[in-house]
Amino acid sequence: MNTGVTDNAPMKTRMGIAYPGSHALFRGHDLHAELRDMDWLDLYVFGITGRRHTPAQSRLLRAIWVHTSYPDARLWNNRVAALAGGARSTPALGLAAALAVSEAVIYGGQAGARAFDFLLRARALVEAGHDPGAVVETELRSRRIYGYGRPIDSVDERNAWMLALAEELKLDGGPHLALAMAVEKSLLAGNPALRMNYAALAAALLADLGFSRIEFQLFWTPVFLAGMPPCYLEATERPEGLTFPLACASIRYEGPPDRRWPSGSRNPTRPREIDKEKS
Repeated sequence: MNTGVTDNAPMKTRMGIAYPGSHALFRGHDLHAELRDMDWLDLYVFGITGRRHTPAQSRLLRAIWVHTSYPDARLWNNRVAALAGGARSTPALGLAAALAVSEAVIYGGQAGARAFDFLLRARALVEAGHDPGAVVETELRSRRIYGYGRPIDSVDERNAWMLALAEELKLDGGPHLALAMAVEKSLLAGNPALRMNYAALAAALLADLGFSRIEFQLFWTPVFLAGMPPCYLEATERPEGLTFPLACASIRYEGPPDRRWPSGSRNPTRPREIDKEKS
């Protein structure tokens, strides 16, 4: 198949390159000589955005991750990590699987991405002269607005802490955050349970820091990660298979009734009805 690429054509990259035995470049900077003192999260975000952030912005970014680090194995993605530990899977497989299911649409990574999309679209409409309440009404006619409401409790306990920190750092004055709050006010007028949740708050804060949609998704992907290893480790301390065990007595079967196999049947896996049809 002709791909249009010659065998000698180089793969061009702006991101970096490793020279084994010599040095490595990370977005044009020597990783060991220039970036070795960077905080790991700062390096991670620099790899995503190519931008350096102020100490205040970096502190806000770290807090967004810290405030989602719940080591509770009952949570949908942490449960996967715990079950992996109970099955004696490797940490890499267990955590990778747990991160994969973190992309849940209703309450995971996709919810944050859709909240981010909405805030960007809504801001463009508001800047064009539309009323925020009218934007909300129009949006609700065609789709749900992600980032508002919560399946388990209408109050998101993380929001007050993040808003207080954003105010302390003087990073609470951005247009997306103001819009997110206006949207909440509009939604609460129709349903008191539709308070802004953490996905919309984080989306607004990151949009005000200049993140694009793909940059938001890359930053948001490991946001639950720190809570997973404790769940995995605790499961490995129990006997194998005893994390979230289900007793046989807890299974209620509602399918076809049990059938007896004919004695002396040459194929005991076949039900009597089939044997009669063949005779």
